[in-house]
Amino acid sequence: MAQPLVMIAGGGIGGLATALTLNQIGVPCLVFEAVRELRPLGVGINIQPNAVRELYDLGIGQDDLDKVGVPAKEWALVGLNGNDIYSETRGMLAGYNWPQYAVHRGQFHVMLYDTFVARAGKDAVRLGSRVTGYENNADGTVTAIVEGADGTTSRETGTLLIGADGIHSSIRAQMHPDQPPIHWGGAIMWRGTTMAKPIRSGSSFVGLGTHQHRMVIYPISHPDPDTGLAMINWIAELTVDNSEGWKNSGWFKPVEIDDFISHFEGWTYDWLDVPALLRGADVAYENPMIDRDPVPTWRDGNVVLMGDAAHAMYPTGSNGASQAIIDARVLGTCLLEHGVSPDALAAFDEALCGPVSELILRNRGAGPFGLLNMVDERCGGEFDSIDDVIPAEERAEFMAKYKAAAGFAIEKLNNAPRTIPEGATVETEPAIQA
Repeated sequence: MAQPLVMIAGGGIGGLATALTLNQIGVPCLVFEAVRELRPLGVGINIQPNAVRELYDLGIGQDDLDKVGVPAKEWALVGLNGNDIYSETRGMLAGYNWPQYAVHRGQFHVMLYDTFVARAGKDAVRLGSRVTGYENNADGTVTAIVEGADGTTSRETGTLLIGADGIHSSIRAQMHPDQPPIHWGGAIMWRGTTMAKPIRSGSSFVGLGTHQHRMVIYPISHPDPDTGLAMINWIAELTVDNSEGWKNSGWFKPVEIDDFISHFEGWTYDWLDVPALLRGADVAYENPMIDRDPVPTWRDGNVVLMGDAAHAMYPTGSNGASQAIIDARVLGTCLLEHGVSPDALAAFDEALCGPVSELILRNRGAGPFGLLNMVDERCGGEFDSIDDVIPAEERAEFMAKYKAAAGFAIEKLNNAPRTIPEGATVETEPAIQA
């Protein structure tokens, strides 16, 4: 082959962050995405400061992110009777050098796609093309088996293949044919957006209720200057008996508000009317809270997994998309150090597979929402003063441990050198900063 070619199976957030990173460091790549047309689908997600930092280094700055979301100012947990359990500032207000962003997932996704196509050209992405399998070849290359939208199959050969094809990854299924089925812990999430006035700080992420029965609410747009209304993302969540597994059709489907609002009818406070928020929705979806059990390795020869294909996790820590972006950047450093080679994939696997697998299990244990578990156990979820239930020092210690495990402890992140040195390309083989 005249030059290396990295093939990417999947054009989601992780796949496009990888493509943008490869483009930045001078590695040719080709993205295969199953959908025929990218549209801004979905609801809200959070991009943590460690990932926003990487977006900035990719040339995606505040002006770009403000078009698809809003900087988060506060993260708060509130008990079932409306009293605060824990709150803290977020992003630059908390002392980070970078903000945390709450964004519309679909708009953010399309922005990444448009940015990559503008830099690499439309031919660098093949829509309507699903990678269904792969072959590691004797000559050191890898072949992707690609199914077109019309059902035809083709074979594309390159230097490396990155499996960024999500929780239902065909690449992972081939790499780990005996993997357990998707894991559902019993939580059902109803997700949607409503145009409403923001609460608390005006850009607060609020977890309300108990671990088994809660709402998550945060804005994903700036308020309209005339009406004061912003797009409010909400998640209504209920944990049920999962002994018989997920029986509903599909993993993500549109639903009517009347299908689930009865679980939240009494949730009215002087600062928030949950039933009114739900009834004002312009869209609502149902999906179970799911993840996959960790696997011992993400690599097979010239193939490696990343993003949800590698580590689909519960959204309790709001770091699924952030970790996919971090994956892309760490992969970039490995390619800079080892070249476009299987050694780079081995280094990537060594760096992230173990620690991120631990994060999957930590999120399964409720992640930062574990404070709600503690409140439930100690007082049943209702209290007058949280200090009588969990002292402030204990709450702060709990959150500090989670941040450290998730990779966004403030001082460590602020003092870390760039993941990708400015101007570094694989051709020049620069020294990686310690």
